[in-house]
Amino acid sequence: MKRFVGQVAVITGAGSGIGKACALRFAQEGANVLCLDVNDSANEAAAQECRQHGVEALAMHCDVTREEDIERAVQTAMDRWGRIDILVAAAGIYRGAPLAEVPLKQWQLVIDINLTGVFLSNRAVAPIMMKQRSGSIINISSMAGKTSWPASAEYSASKSGVIGLTRSVAMELAPYGATANAVCPGNTRTEMVEHVAATIAAREGITPEEWLSQRAKDCPMGRFAEPWEIAGVVAFLASEDSRYLTGQAIEVDGGMVMS
Repeated sequence: MKRFVGQVAVITGAGSGIGKACALRFAQEGANVLCLDVNDSANEAAAQECRQHGVEALAMHCDVTREEDIERAVQTAMDRWGRIDILVAAAGIYRGAPLAEVPLKQWQLVIDINLTGVFLSNRAVAPIMMKQRSGSIINISSMAGKTSWPASAEYSASKSGVIGLTRSVAMELAPYGATANAVCPGNTRTEMVEHVAATIAAREGITPEEWLSQRAKDCPMGRFAEPWEIAGVVAFLASEDSRYLTGQAIEVDGGMVMS
């Protein structure tokens, strides 16, 4: 079933991980896709995979912390297709250190990418969706937006902020028939998680594989999610089946926060 034929999806962080999985899912279901990332080669590769599903897909360099990059990307989508039906704000990074050791620049970098980048992309597409009187914004938060652990203050704060931002956006879009929701993935097999494993394992004196094994056991389902599993929930939130669902922060974490 192709639920998004003729629609346009804009995906930040489309070059890898959950962002790439979302770009591919929307392409598979018939949407034209604008892939945005700072990694140009990975982003173009993702767009090329999208094109294999018979849709149009453009890859653009985009630093989500730069207002002009976001505005240029949104204008490109409007010039090319005349509409934006879906925004997935998936661009994000992880940095973590014990609280007393967190440099201000590290705090600001994580907030700038993970929270301000989401704000800028939401702000850019909201007027378009309000004018269309339709559209779906899906912001990628994290289980860290609802819970936390030591040495993750900057990441947790940024992801909690995404949830609060999403609720506010949802309130403003609701009278116009557009929705905004957040997805809060648990541990997911992405390049970012591999980086997290290496960073934390080194600090704890274990191997990355040992850390990954421990984290899998944190979840009642006993495993990591795959990016396509997160993308499936994102696609649902963009579909007609969720038109009366807005302002939510949905955990896709194998029961981790619940437990």
